Amino acid sequence: MASIMLTAMPFAGHARPIRAVAAELVRRGHDVRVYTGRSYVAMFEEVGARGVPWQAAPDFDERNYAATFPRMQERKGFRQVLVNLEDLFLGTAPAQLTDLLGAHREEPWDLLAGDTMAMGTRFAAEHVGGPWATVSPIAVWLPGKDIPPTGLGLTPAKGPLGRLRDLVLGAGARAGTRALTRLYQRTRREAGLAPDDETFATMWYSPQLVVAAGAPGLDYPRADLPPHIRFVGDLTDDGGAPPATALPEWWDDVAGADVPVVHVTQGTANVDPRDLILPTLEALADREVLVVVGLGHRTPPLPGPLPANARVAAMVPYPHLLPRTAAVVTNGGYGGVLQALRHDVPLVVAGGDLDKPEIAARVGWHGAGVNLRTGTPRPAAVARAVDRVLRDPVYREAAARLGAELRSLGGTRAAADLLEAHLP
Repeated sequence: MASIMLTAMPFAGHARPIRAVAAELVRRGHDVRVYTGRSYVAMFEEVGARGVPWQAAPDFDERNYAATFPRMQERKGFRQVLVNLEDLFLGTAPAQLTDLLGAHREEPWDLLAGDTMAMGTRFAAEHVGGPWATVSPIAVWLPGKDIPPTGLGLTPAKGPLGRLRDLVLGAGARAGTRALTRLYQRTRREAGLAPDDETFATMWYSPQLVVAAGAPGLDYPRADLPPHIRFVGDLTDDGGAPPATALPEWWDDVAGADVPVVHVTQGTANVDPRDLILPTLEALADREVLVVVGLGHRTPPLPGPLPANARVAAMVPYPHLLPRTAAVVTNGGYGGVLQALRHDVPLVVAGGDLDKPEIAARVGWHGAGVNLRTGTPRPAAVARAVDRVLRDPVYREAAARLGAELRSLGGTRAAADLLEAHLP
């Protein structure tokens, strides 16, 4: 039995995949602690891990970031992304370090394995020494040769003009992130660490091992992926489907549907229903489909009466829903995209900001769905995209191809295998 410390940022889209990894490690007999926000401690303890709550780090409610970080408003766009990085991800890292060093003094660990965005993990690993790994529930798509610069939602270009485009935009992207790299270096100094050679693109990851959700086939073709980055497919609980009691009261409408079921979700981060859920309901109101809306735990109640062909719930268990789903309309949250593809379901993706334009671009480029190229599509655009995905079998065939690859990579079991192999 080994002592393993995991870290998980207190976001639903991060905590749930890392809980699945924690559960698998506990099942194998390891003593697993998880450093996370107080609101997620119980979720990890349910699977047998020991919760270590944020203390020095300013704990927060993901339903109201601004209460803890006043500059973090419910806004979108590059400037707001910068504020999020400065105040939340880098801003809390020195305090995360304080918490983690305290936990290590109290009870040393054999392996530290951290959430990509929990920057305190890197700092603690450098202070303590020993093996450490990144467990990434989000996409790991590093800059590389012969691919467009990451962050702009571009697909690969061909020919001399395409290569020139990528060179120019790549130089611009590097220049645009230098300020963030400098902020990272200042944060290192606050944490009592010397400068290093990491950039904004690489500072999130362990140089020893990165256990990454996803699959190589979902990225663009490349030959320069570092060997310590290991893709493991979909990091989802493998303990079986939730009980029938977790299903909404209208579930029989789905189980007995004689029309295609279309699921729409905005995930758990950007949850203004005017962005995607309401346009999708309007777009499909007169279509012969059954629309299943997953609101998540942050979305406010939808205004006005629902179309007759729509059903709504806070959460609809995916092991029950996705095998019955013909298409998923999504804002591009990585976990939901991977689960849809693992069930061979094609997608319509409205990727607005953060990593979502990159996810949308890759789904479209691989033919597994339609990239709407905006996070706030018009109803007519959603209707056209859903019609294409439902009518043309090539989308489901491409989704099935990616799904087969995701399933072959082993999921949480493969993640646990890699972490065990990294133990001293």
